[in-house]
Amino acid sequence: MESLLAALQQSQVIAMLAGLLLLFLWESLHPFYEHFRGSFKERGRHAVRNLIMGALNSALIAIVFVGLWFAASVWADQYRFGLMHWLQDGLNLPAWFHAVGAVLLFDAWSYLWHRMNHEIPFFWRFHRVHHSDSKMDVTTANRFHIGEIFFSSLFRIPLIALLGIYLWELVLYETLMFAVVQFHHSDIDIPAKIDRALRAVIVSPNMHRVHHSRWQPETDSNYSSLFSFWDRLARTFRLNPNPRSIRLGLDEFDREEDQTLGGMLKTPIEKQKRDG
Repeated sequence: MESLLAALQQSQVIAMLAGLLLLFLWESLHPFYEHFRGSFKERGRHAVRNLIMGALNSALIAIVFVGLWFAASVWADQYRFGLMHWLQDGLNLPAWFHAVGAVLLFDAWSYLWHRMNHEIPFFWRFHRVHHSDSKMDVTTANRFHIGEIFFSSLFRIPLIALLGIYLWELVLYETLMFAVVQFHHSDIDIPAKIDRALRAVIVSPNMHRVHHSRWQPETDSNYSSLFSFWDRLARTFRLNPNPRSIRLGLDEFDREEDQTLGGMLKTPIEKQKRDG
């Protein structure tokens, strides 16, 4: 099991870096919005800021939370506690069912957590760092306030036990989820027919661009991370027939200082127009 976990963690890093490089190149050749036309320096500065935020979050998770997640997973397995263990043991289900169930349950939680970040004012203060990026691209997938990652990681400890999830299943889910998150944040131009086919299963770029709109009815929609059907089930699915007309970002965070590292870190304590 330890060798499987190590292999998955290595694959996760490789997939993240490969996806970042591939999508960054794709954006350069066929951008959808052309945020950085003629200004590679500005694009580089934007990317570095977002990636530093991501690096800070990765360090927090590695230093503080991975060990706690592992402990919760081992405890749940030892006592056969949690929903997936109960289902597997009670119904004598195969191992693959456990893994598939873990991925689906964690993605359902991701939908719920994301929605909480919009509907609960305290959490929105942190989450708006992600939405304040008016030039969304693949690096925006890394742009989350360390406070949001702290609370998200903290809630995962009891969740892992309650769901009865192995740590390797969490790594598997995060590998799949983050690949899709990088994809739907990227500023790539793909045919509308392909986007429509993809969003039947996963979150597509045009679906997620609606979520990053400045118009609140669009901002407060499309909360799914990996699979798109959670929004349909919860009736929060929304499309814009002209995605190129979507204005990304937040009106109250358009100042240049809001986009600096210091500005992003201070965003939760800024008293702006929208705190809820």
